[in-house]
Amino acid sequence: MSDNEREQLRLHHLAPAPGSKRSKTRVGRGESGKRGKTAGRGTKGLKARNTLRPGFEGGQMPLIRRIPKLGGFKNPNKEIFAIVNVGVLEETFDAGATITPDDLRNRGLVKHRGRVKVLAEGELSKSLTVKAHAISGSARSKIEAAGGSVELIES
Repeated sequence: MSDNEREQLRLHHLAPAPGSKRSKTRVGRGESGKRGKTAGRGTKGLKARNTLRPGFEGGQMPLIRRIPKLGGFKNPNKEIFAIVNVGVLEETFDAGATITPDDLRNRGLVKHRGRVKVLAEGELSKSLTVKAHAISGSARSKIEAAGGSVELIES
């Protein structure tokens, strides 16, 4: 192709290959045309009338009815405690120390605000004074057996 011919080719000269495009069949345009009367939908019934409702699954139990109706229950008054174990207190604090919730937060043992509860996982050999909002019975016995004491903080 010469430069002259290349300049003459424009977008409006482009066309699809012959036979690659077919016009859409227009259904329901009278008996003389293709697909007249029932327009290829058969006779009567839901599919003939084009009234499938949203969520219809062909007679199968619909998803909206298969899932539970109610989402359970969330207690709005639930108390959330930050939990600290006795073994962690053994590793972190020196003997004779007084431990308050603020000390625990400063050392990064308690991440969120709120009440602190001490549980009994781990061993304790140091005498510690522990001030917390709640404490399990076995944690209390471990602290007192090591020579420490427990004080409950009223909220």
